[in-house]
Amino acid sequence: MSAFHAAIVHPDQSVTYCGEVTQDHLDQVRAIAAADTSPRFTVEHPSHPGALFVLREDGDLDWYEPVDAAPAPAYMPDPEPRAVADDLPPAGELPRGATGTAWISGAIRLGDGAIGGAMDTPGNPPRVTHHSTESPAGGKYLESIGSYLIRVASEPHLIYCPVTDRVGQFGPLNQSARALRNDGSRRTNREGRVNIQIEVLAYAKNPWTTGWDPAKKPGWQKILAAARSWGVPDVWPAGAPPKYPGGYSARSRSTWQNKGGHFAHAHVPGNDHGDPGAVDTRKILGGTGSTPAPSTPADKDAFPGAGAFGPGANNAHVTRLGTMLIARGGKRFYSVGAGPRWSDADRDATKAFQTAQGWSGADADGIPGPTTWELLVTGRGKDIPAASAKRKVSVAHLVAAAKADIPAPDGHTTYPGEVGLVEDALVAEGLLARRYADGSFGTKTRTAYAAWQRSKAGGSYTGSAADGYPGLDSLRRLAARHGFTATA
Repeated sequence: MSAFHAAIVHPDQSVTYCGEVTQDHLDQVRAIAAADTSPRFTVEHPSHPGALFVLREDGDLDWYEPVDAAPAPAYMPDPEPRAVADDLPPAGELPRGATGTAWISGAIRLGDGAIGGAMDTPGNPPRVTHHSTESPAGGKYLESIGSYLIRVASEPHLIYCPVTDRVGQFGPLNQSARALRNDGSRRTNREGRVNIQIEVLAYAKNPWTTGWDPAKKPGWQKILAAARSWGVPDVWPAGAPPKYPGGYSARSRSTWQNKGGHFAHAHVPGNDHGDPGAVDTRKILGGTGSTPAPSTPADKDAFPGAGAFGPGANNAHVTRLGTMLIARGGKRFYSVGAGPRWSDADRDATKAFQTAQGWSGADADGIPGPTTWELLVTGRGKDIPAASAKRKVSVAHLVAAAKADIPAPDGHTTYPGEVGLVEDALVAEGLLARRYADGSFGTKTRTAYAAWQRSKAGGSYTGSAADGYPGLDSLRRLAARHGFTATA
């Protein structure tokens, strides 16, 4: 009967040897893990037949190795010499020559901090590659799966639990990870300025973004901020990840090597995995998921990045945006046609298009994002409706919004459509910064409205009469200047 070495790998990578066990023992371990209510999960070593790992919810990893097998190395050759980080930098500190975040503040350090080396093609665009672990989430599976990835020499840069919002980090983001196969002689792990690889505790057949809200996940927001610090654009050059099983991806070498942005493991040439499944690409980029996930069109139509638009922008992308908006019903916003210099016409037409899709708040801020751009270049979505009768704004609704939104978390909205009209008017009056016009009647909006009451509405409001809560008279004066109707 076969015999196996049994050991426990702890989260700090120390190992407790437990002696030898029989095949019967291992069969019982498998049976227990297979039970529906079991908090344990088994996985085979990918390159050493007979070796078995048991992932545990408490963070420990059980390791079984055949007695007569050659010891499984914890690290495979890359094939460059692998330097061990004896003295890890503090969280957030950058190594010499880096220009982005190398270590995410607050991330759990896994392993010795060294997993790869320098990138092969640092002149190529930066990217993020998304994986799924095909394992449970929650508890302390992050530690046990992290130990497993170290033992099989397949470490990404980061591991993320969508249930607990915990982030683990194996090595600095400016060096390579080891979770991809090579594409012939081309080392996919070392492609681009950076190739930030993320393993998410999830199954590809059940997309992990379902029911998950990025706005409530500060750990994920740190991951996004780190990727953006390296210039990774908020686009999916190879399109949305395909569903699993049964989806298809072309794994284009040209796209992989020449385009920056977010990729699925299923997009990478030389690899055959289908993860992470049909995840919501908008949520992954920090959106709400209330609008369609962008499926990236042809390369020439790829979203150029948020930096191409907004005050001060002057480029061909602004001209193209205006041309597309005019074609979709936005002609009335442009007195002289589309041009390369960003203007209020571009903002207002973009906001009208976004509002036509049923979006509000930050999703309809007048600045095009990946989804707005994708709908325009593909001709999908709803056109900007023709100008209609003046919209109505209720004083009662505005007061209710102020009383509900101000004490609530940032971004809370009550009557976002009506509040948005008032905020646009306050922006036009020079009393509110554009970035605060988000459909939420928060403290900035109340302060701006109080300024309107004091200095703009005839100068007749002082003291408690200029408290920032709209009254019918002051709202009527604002409405008369900005094309809407004030009602009680």
